[in-house]
Amino acid sequence: MEKQTAMEKKVQLSWYLAFYGEMLTENQREIANMYFEEDYSLAEIAQHLSVSRQSIHDTVTRVEKTLTDFENKLGLAARFERLENGLRECAEALKKVIPDEKSASHLQKARDIISALLAQEDM
Repeated sequence: MEKQTAMEKKVQLSWYLAFYGEMLTENQREIANMYFEEDYSLAEIAQHLSVSRQSIHDTVTRVEKTLTDFENKLGLAARFERLENGLRECAEALKKVIPDEKSASHLQKARDIISALLAQEDM
């Protein structure tokens, strides 16, 4: 298994935050959002919240473990990624289908449904 870079880890945890953020406390969610999403440093967060850098570090460490535990137990982010990849593969496969007069409307409907689902993912 490859070791993640710090940036890859931050992106992954940001992704987990999107799935499991509501399960964190308000304080944890605020700190995690500032650290993972807004790319604040620990010192900047500490200054903004008028607390010590160490307390922010401890909270970020706890949040990282909590989010990773949620994903390991629930697997929502991995499942979402598999579904999204499957939809993209379906969309590509449907591009190769040549419609006839009987299948044209069904094929277009399938394409439209997949496109709509993928557009939701990009929001």
